[in-house]
Amino acid sequence: MRQIMAGEVSPLMTAAIVTGLRVKKETVGEITGAARVMRELAYKVPVAGDLDHLLDIVGTGGDGASSFNISTASMFVAAAAGARIAKHGGRSVSSKSGSADVLEALGARIDLAPAQVAECLAQTGIGFMFAPNHHPAMKVVAPVRKEMGVRTLFNILGPLTNPAGAPNILMGVFHPDLVGIQVRVLQQLGARRALVVWGRDGMDEISLGAATLVGELKDGVVREYEIEPEDFDLAMASSRNLRVADVAESKLMLEQALDGERGVPHDIVCLNAGAALYAANVAASIAEGIALARATIASGAARAKMQAFVAATQRLAGMA
Repeated sequence: MRQIMAGEVSPLMTAAIVTGLRVKKETVGEITGAARVMRELAYKVPVAGDLDHLLDIVGTGGDGASSFNISTASMFVAAAAGARIAKHGGRSVSSKSGSADVLEALGARIDLAPAQVAECLAQTGIGFMFAPNHHPAMKVVAPVRKEMGVRTLFNILGPLTNPAGAPNILMGVFHPDLVGIQVRVLQQLGARRALVVWGRDGMDEISLGAATLVGELKDGVVREYEIEPEDFDLAMASSRNLRVADVAESKLMLEQALDGERGVPHDIVCLNAGAALYAANVAASIAEGIALARATIASGAARAKMQAFVAATQRLAGMA
């Protein structure tokens, strides 16, 4: 894996290796080892201050749901409610809109240097790390990933290699087997708090359309369980209501959710932001986090946080 990430392996051989791993299914040890190498090679973000509430909220992608950017919308809500967000993401590989794509559509600059990301986090409570800017390994394998067009080990690795070293994470995964695997990888990597989730309708988010499997890491202990929308007084709703055709539609749905427009997008953002607030040690439970997320959106603070973040990235990029 170190040779692949250093560009010492041909694209054809890289594709063969990651395909073989995918077919046999990656183990906790293999993923942990690869993540450690990728972390070692990363251009890191020097984060200062409170780490207890520092969180990454991210999905592996590859779920085929074509939904709008739920984790990105949830990021703004969680940050406005008291979490510090160090989000690590990239462009779309297998979805309609990656986090970097929708942030650019909102007007944000994603090409910030590590020190600028740290300053943005200090100023706004949000720092976005565009994966290719921080991971030379991702630049090496990006053409292979794009050509393959399917989920691979690199979908699994990305969320495990936050350049800011966020100790807490809400991670969505594309397969039920990964719930238990990824939470144990995070345990091996020294994470403090983690929620790894997979919706039974296939979503790499906490779903409104079905029950959601959860792997939780807390106080060094892993626990696996299942939650349903009804547990939080939320109505079941099909993920079809969240589908978008392109980045423009994703941007519109994200903005509608942050504006408090009632509907499935608003509810799923509250649900996932609530879980993020729980994982970030801001809320004592997911239910408490959901209530806080609703109030944050209703107050206009989430929309204001988004605008402040966009403005800060533009200002910092202009100072380069």
